Amino acid sequence: MWNEPSAGVAVAALDLNSSARQPVPAVVVAVESGSIGEELGFEPGDQLLSINGIRPRDLIDYRYLCVDEELRLEVRDAAGDLHQVDLEKDADDGLGLEFSEALFDGLRQCNNACPFCFIDQQPPGRRSSLYLKDDDYRLSFLYGSYLTLTNLTDADWQRIEQQRLSPLFVSVHATEPELRARLLKNPRAGLLLDQVRWFAERDLQIHAQVVVCPGINDGDSLERTLQDLGEYAGGDWPAVLSAAVVPVGLTRFRPDQDGLMAVSPEDARAVIARVEPLQLEFQERLGSRFAWLSDEWYLMAGLPLPPRESYEDLPQQENGVGSIRAFLESLDAASADLPSCLDQPLHSSWVVGRLVDQALAPVTARLNGVDGVTLSLYGLPSPYWGQDQVVTGLLTGQDLIQGLEGCNLGDQLLLPSVMLRQDEPVFLDDMTLAELEQRLSVPIRIVHGAADIVTVVLGHQPKSP
Repeated sequence: MWNEPSAGVAVAALDLNSSARQPVPAVVVAVESGSIGEELGFEPGDQLLSINGIRPRDLIDYRYLCVDEELRLEVRDAAGDLHQVDLEKDADDGLGLEFSEALFDGLRQCNNACPFCFIDQQPPGRRSSLYLKDDDYRLSFLYGSYLTLTNLTDADWQRIEQQRLSPLFVSVHATEPELRARLLKNPRAGLLLDQVRWFAERDLQIHAQVVVCPGINDGDSLERTLQDLGEYAGGDWPAVLSAAVVPVGLTRFRPDQDGLMAVSPEDARAVIARVEPLQLEFQERLGSRFAWLSDEWYLMAGLPLPPRESYEDLPQQENGVGSIRAFLESLDAASADLPSCLDQPLHSSWVVGRLVDQALAPVTARLNGVDGVTLSLYGLPSPYWGQDQVVTGLLTGQDLIQGLEGCNLGDQLLLPSVMLRQDEPVFLDDMTLAELEQRLSVPIRIVHGAADIVTVVLGHQPKSP
């Protein structure tokens, strides 16, 4: 049960002359059909100014404030006219509004200088959103993005406790204070274990991740980090719910002499050899493996992925832990009942990152067993990033042109949606989908998951949005 919050900022208390960030009005971009918001007449472009005299700072405040059964809304419509709306509703009913931003008082950016930060390993001149260093605890709570806890103020800690913002997702990297401070280049980073203890004392929880940099925080340091986190993973209400171990990703744009080394197959095998025995210890002591290796370790090491059951309930799937295994499982299910033949032959090409293409070879062969299906699987490197073994989501438009131009791509090209910016047909290098389609001279189909891939290969329209 969440405590009754002290949410938002009272409109009467706003100091418009203050240099501190003040919440801006929440701009409506969509209204759910049949919702209270639609009944009230909300339209895209309207601005929600306050709820019961409180200006929400973000979606969290908005959701808290909307729990009240009696609401007074202050709204500015797209024409600039002000409206005051009073309504009664059930506590469980939302307003059905979608906003242009999740944060109404600005993004909390990172105050660290990690040499392995992917944001700093990009070329200049791309869209501005690619250079935002998100380290905001609210986005961590809302969407599972990782933060370091180094930029939190006393008021932030108080709000996390009052509004029960749990679980949060925390980039740990190392628990040894001196090592973590050195990795993040921030003396406040050494307070990590004190902060984990703070969560434990308040029955709040986190998911942790460790980005392993060979020669820096691997070996004994990695083992110590996981053991330290494991001390907070027991009991009826563990403070640390899971720990993910992921490899550092380095691009050709990173600064010279940063002291970092790319992960080699030997490094991958060494990390696996360190973590798997710890998983057995945690299983015996905690009833859970607790610490998981992302799928990339096994693919880089040339080893088979662990079985699906070893990932338990996939607590860090969005962090690459079990994501490929789960995808393969979904592909197996989607391709379990295939037709014997197609009415019309269809040649499709499917593009993935080179890191994962071997894992997808069996299902590709199964689909090619259907009479009339020709499916060509392309596992591409990324010259753009300077990476040979790359995950699918990092492939850029330039990578696709360099890897596919001149190839017989058949009747259609299947591109996983993870390559594109959310809700926009734009790749990480700012090339548009239309530009790519024109260069490759082939119809492109965006696929959103395993079922989509099988459906499109069989010549049907995908059901996913």
